Amino acid sequence: MADTIQISRDIAASPEAVYAAISDVTRMGEWSEECHACEWHEGHDGPTVGATFDGHNRNGEHEWTTQGTVIEAEPGRAFAFECSMMDFHFSTWGYRIEPTDAGCRVTEWSQDLRPESALEFSKQMSGVDDRTARNRETMSETLERLAASLEG
Repeated sequence: MADTIQISRDIAASPEAVYAAISDVTRMGEWSEECHACEWHEGHDGPTVGATFDGHNRNGEHEWTTQGTVIEAEPGRAFAFECSMMDFHFSTWGYRIEPTDAGCRVTEWSQDLRPESALEFSKQMSGVDDRTARNRETMSETLERLAASLEG
C-alpha cells in the first residue's frame, strides 16, 4: 500500500523540548489516543538509532503490542521508528521538527506498509476499519495533547 499521511501543528516550545518529549517513548501514553504505553527493550534506555521498544496499543476492547525500532534520532530535528509485529514491518512513524519564531512546527507522519493480504487481520486485531482516517484523527489529537503538555 505505502500510504503516507502527515499532520502538522505549531507548538510554542523549543525544538529541543519537543524532541525530548516525543523521543522518550515511555511518555507516549501521555498524548497518544491509541498507544497507551511503551517501554524500551533490555539494553536500550533512550532514542538512539537501532534502539527497540514495545508499544502497547488499544482501541476499545481491542489490545495489541507492536515492536518499534528507532531509525532516525536527530535531537531538535527528527525522530522516526519502524513498527513491526511478528517480524513483519507494517508501518513507519516519525516526527519532523522545524524552528519557528514562536517555537516550532511539528509534523507527525505515518507510512502504512501493509499489503492487501494483511488488511483483514489488521482490522480484526485493532477494531479499526479505516486505518488512514483513524490515524489522521489520532495524530491530530496526539499533537494537540503534546502541545498542551509543553505549552502549559
